[in-house]
Amino acid sequence: MFNHIFSSQTKTVTFAAFILAVSGLISRILGLVRDRLLAGHFGAGETLDIYFAAFRIPDFVYGILIMGGITAAFLPVFSEYLSSVAPQGGTKEDARKKEWSPQALEFTNNVLNCFFILLVLICSVLAIFTPLIIRFIIPGFSLGNRALTITLTRIMFLSPILFGLSSIFSGILHYFSRFLTYSLAPILYNLGIIFGILFLVPIFGVFGLAYGVILGAFLHFMIQIPAAKISGFKYKFVFNFRYPGLKKIFKLMIPRTIGSAAYHINLIVVTAIASTLTVGSIAIFNFSNNLYYFPIGLIGISFAVSSFPVFSRFWANGQKKEFLENFSLSFRQILFFVTPVSLLMFLLRAQIVRLVLGTGQFGWLETRLTAASLGIFCFGIFAGSLIPLLTRAFFAFQDTKTPVAIGIASMVINIIFCFLFTFLLKFPNIFRNFLVNLLKVQGIKNIEVTGLPLALSSAAIFQLFLLLVFLYKKIGNFKIKEILESLSKILIASVLMVFCVYVIQQILADFVNMQTFWGVFTQTAIASLVGIFVYFIITLILKSPEVKTIKSAILKQFIPIP
Repeated sequence: MFNHIFSSQTKTVTFAAFILAVSGLISRILGLVRDRLLAGHFGAGETLDIYFAAFRIPDFVYGILIMGGITAAFLPVFSEYLSSVAPQGGTKEDARKKEWSPQALEFTNNVLNCFFILLVLICSVLAIFTPLIIRFIIPGFSLGNRALTITLTRIMFLSPILFGLSSIFSGILHYFSRFLTYSLAPILYNLGIIFGILFLVPIFGVFGLAYGVILGAFLHFMIQIPAAKISGFKYKFVFNFRYPGLKKIFKLMIPRTIGSAAYHINLIVVTAIASTLTVGSIAIFNFSNNLYYFPIGLIGISFAVSSFPVFSRFWANGQKKEFLENFSLSFRQILFFVTPVSLLMFLLRAQIVRLVLGTGQFGWLETRLTAASLGIFCFGIFAGSLIPLLTRAFFAFQDTKTPVAIGIASMVINIIFCFLFTFLLKFPNIFRNFLVNLLKVQGIKNIEVTGLPLALSSAAIFQLFLLLVFLYKKIGNFKIKEILESLSKILIASVLMVFCVYVIQQILADFVNMQTFWGVFTQTAIASLVGIFVYFIITLILKSPEVKTIKSAILKQFIPIP
């Protein structure tokens, strides 16, 4: 059974996205369990503010060097090394199923070893200077809380090293379409953190949270090694920083790393501002941000990750028509799923927060503020889901400069909006009154934290707009007419869904006890299921092409190829 899991390959982008979405759903559900355990154990107070703040620097390294750099740059270069060598009398597709060339093995091992040393050096230096750096990240913390944050940060510097190694194996699995094994990695990561909360926190206190993170990162790394070996990877020690393929990766990484830094600088700025607001603001922002990323990770990231190797292969082989067809298809499918989900989350935001976080030390005030922050985030979910696909489209034809420049512009907009919105929410004015009524937070004095998700959502929409404009300039018409036709049907079905969900929600409120978990769960589950059913029925009536695509992708995966 385990051999089948490690050797399993997907046959279409849609089914690969489906596999990633299912595993992403499991992982995100575990993430919600993790957040519920954190909220129940600690509440939205100083302890979780410290824990989330301690994530910032290790997460910064992970985001800019690994997700922003290694993951984005390794696969296109790796694709060139394998696709350029075809077996005698065979095709390049056949080459993907046979032994690797010596050059491909040497290149991969060199990347693995060099990045391991590089990450160890970077994390070690940052660990030494953590006290200086942390002062800028949490200016509102007391000396005692700052000292604890420094210690937790240093422990969690082990995670970027493990994730860096893991990302190389992820690139190998992506190329060989072994998404099933890859999809297990984030599930194990969350299980590691949950293990830390349940079993290590009682022994080590708050340090148990950090140990759980390290355990999860280790499991994330280890689960991918067997599938990489089945794909043809063989380890040997090669260490050459002057290797041509490694130089090319660094060349591609530099602008992309700067672009990723922009996003993580955004989070650092948000953390710094939140540390000066009411106690618990960092926790409230992070909880709502995690809920915001639930559909993005489930839908947007799944399609982006599964599409990237396909984009890279088509562009490397000069198949522009196929590239455009796959891009349009993935773009439309993301819109098909993410639009109704965004609206459902906005309508049921309070219920979602109560179900996920409303336990133990997490009180009603924190619930209302988290629900308000989630409601604002919902307006940016579509942008957050499409940005990963668009950036990977640029990466596929090895243009990392354009999305980087746009990311930096988005960062500037976000920082300006963070300061502006939190300032405007400190005193009575038209802007504050509008948000209070929209988000139903009457009677809460300090709502400045809601300005942070508003800034991030606005910046994401701005970033998406610029990416679309520059992609059009780069490759011309990317089947915009098809996208708009699909979007019109999606919006019609979504509006009808919203109406039905709202009516069902109001009716059920009179029949279930909304003061209990099961009452809230019943209302949320029935309203959501009715909404989803209505949405799919309407899209079937309107003959949305995405429904047919999804059905054919699932059938194709299981039809034997002669």
